[in-house]
Amino acid sequence: MMNELLGIQYNIEKARIDGKVQNLASYINEKTLKASHEIMDWRKAKGIDGVAKDDYSVNLDANVEHLVKRMRSGSYKPEPIRRVYIPKDGSNKMRPLGISCYEDKLVENVIAQILTMVYEPKFHNESFGFRPNRNCHQAIREVIEQVQYHKSNYVVEADIKGFFDNVDHEWMIKFLEHDIADKKFIEIIKKFLKAGIMEDGKYLESERGTPQGNGASPVLANIYLHYVLDNWFNHRIKRQCQGEAYLIRYCDDFVCCFQNKWEAEEFYLTLIERFKTFGLELTLEKTKILEFGRFARQNRAKRGLGKPETFDFLGFTFYCSDDGNKGFFRCKVKTCKKKFRSKVKAMKEWIKNNRVMPLDDLIKKINQKLRGHYQYYGVTDNTRGVKSYLNAVRWLLFKWLNRRSQRRSYTADTFFNGLLKTFPLLEPKISISLFYR
Repeated sequence: MMNELLGIQYNIEKARIDGKVQNLASYINEKTLKASHEIMDWRKAKGIDGVAKDDYSVNLDANVEHLVKRMRSGSYKPEPIRRVYIPKDGSNKMRPLGISCYEDKLVENVIAQILTMVYEPKFHNESFGFRPNRNCHQAIREVIEQVQYHKSNYVVEADIKGFFDNVDHEWMIKFLEHDIADKKFIEIIKKFLKAGIMEDGKYLESERGTPQGNGASPVLANIYLHYVLDNWFNHRIKRQCQGEAYLIRYCDDFVCCFQNKWEAEEFYLTLIERFKTFGLELTLEKTKILEFGRFARQNRAKRGLGKPETFDFLGFTFYCSDDGNKGFFRCKVKTCKKKFRSKVKAMKEWIKNNRVMPLDDLIKKINQKLRGHYQYYGVTDNTRGVKSYLNAVRWLLFKWLNRRSQRRSYTADTFFNGLLKTFPLLEPKISISLFYR
């Protein structure tokens, strides 16, 4: 789709002189919508229209032409999203997910690409989520870098309560209008924000929030927090601090590192008030200041306290350690206990439900899942975490294969020294380095 949007670069360059980007709505056209259709995953769940990619493809040209006419006349109106709930990773709670109608998905994806091109040059380096060529591992690496090699003695671990459900629409539009002069384009985004929700056959108005599942939600979330948090931290907090201060954010998850305790405490209180202004709230029981860094262990020992506390970020627990041989301070990570339990539980359910599958197919599928786990959790210092996961999967497989029939299929010996020799499970591999240097 990027080729169809190359003309936007001219508008963006021109905006450096005029101040705001113009003429964006015209890029939601036949070419970009067809490009959006081409890259759409055919497995995507259906919205309330019940239309899938294959259905829309039957009369693609006519469908897209009709859609563009409605957009140009201003009569286009997104349908309400279909709300479903999925298990929240690492929790017993359920996460709401919005599923748009097929045509709306096409438009959302084009809007997301346009906004990305407009805002990428504006976003700060501290933001890693849902951005081109950026990922979770880079955010984790950045935290380690700031703690290990900079004057970081205190960490503020923050949690935003229901961020996607509480984005204030008025502020969202104000932030967009700060950079974009195209009223028609912003009006289209407004329509998406106000489209409403269908849940259990009932229509609910969407007075606030940008639903997870909407193709444009990730970039809209980044724009919102760019102004609410990133800009403010860089231009106000950092400049006022006497010591060093750092922010690392992945979408709505973030941590802040401070050299001085009093500045970390002041930031914490100011952050609560700052978020209130923009309709956001911190989960106070999950938001805390902890002593963490090169000197945390020694300083706590002097005060008769135990080892430094830990904090969780992006599925990993960060803890203070050393390199073992030379005694140099190291900030290390391991799989977060809550995430570990949820991943084991998910694998247990999958093996239980698929244990009657032919054995070679079953092992292939499990190995695919193991590979995915290793690709995320197979990072520096987490060898024990990925090996523990493999061991848990082995015992789950042993348990559920023995429940395929009333007769016991395997003993521990015939399973571990027989079956797993013939159909081996994928061994863990540390493939992600968390070192910059």
